[in-house]
Amino acid sequence: MTRQSDRILPGIVLMLAFCALAPLLDVSAKLAAQGGIPVGQITAARFVVQAILMLPVVWWMGLAWGISRRVLGFVVLRALFLILSTFSFVSGIAVMPVADALAIAFVEPFVLLILGRLIFGDEVGPRRIAASAVGFAGALLVIQPSLAAFGYVALWPLGTAFFFAFYMLVTRAMAAYMHPVTMQMHTSLAGVVICVPLMFLFDGTGWAQLDPVMPGGWNWLWLVGVGFWAGVSHMCMTYALKFAPSATLAPLHYTEIVAAVALGYLIFGDFPNPLTWAGIAVIVSSGLYIIHRERISARAKRQAAANPAPEAI
Repeated sequence: MTRQSDRILPGIVLMLAFCALAPLLDVSAKLAAQGGIPVGQITAARFVVQAILMLPVVWWMGLAWGISRRVLGFVVLRALFLILSTFSFVSGIAVMPVADALAIAFVEPFVLLILGRLIFGDEVGPRRIAASAVGFAGALLVIQPSLAAFGYVALWPLGTAFFFAFYMLVTRAMAAYMHPVTMQMHTSLAGVVICVPLMFLFDGTGWAQLDPVMPGGWNWLWLVGVGFWAGVSHMCMTYALKFAPSATLAPLHYTEIVAAVALGYLIFGDFPNPLTWAGIAVIVSSGLYIIHRERISARAKRQAAANPAPEAI
């Protein structure tokens, strides 16, 4: 018991590190987009650099490289959803503040809750459904001024929420078959295999979001930064979940919005308006309530398993 509780602190520290570092990925992507790099090329850079980083990590840890055909299908599907999630988010932050886009993307837990009910048959009570509806209303508070200022591009982060929810569901299905670090490496490699040929395919087409360009100057640094911060931050989250239960770490994820607001203000001069702050507050409150209900449900299931009904004995 003592040893387990001692491991929670490094888990919390690593989760907070993830929340501080993950927005640097978004900042790097936004700087690259402002430098004229297409969204598709920024997305591809994430997987190329992340794969280069993950290969020596897997070798150093002595993890198994091989995967079965069944797992390979899951890896490709996971990579595809992560590509679509990244592409959607970068498309949004290319023109809108990072914090606004992140706040909208934070409706992902609500999407995941509903999808878990539809796909896995997870039990979802009326309170969590109500909290999800309130969370979506909070997202609308953020989207409304963003739509007025930036047009329909403000809807891209909603795509991120849906695609990332599917990404998490595939991850859940794979968790029993792969080490999380190996899973991250193979997902990165699958992303490279999908994205790089597409860059060659769209080269010279004139399609602004997909036609690659030769980076110059600082753009090389921003592209490397996208993959570097993605790799480092997600490794922090992977090991955080190894040390501490997800129920403990989940509420901390919302501190990412604090880092996003700070970096957005310091680097781009963006600061959420009162309506956006209200939406962020609603989304975070609804998310925390859902986490609270998940804890109660999990505790009830543990108690029922530990104290079965007499007829079940």
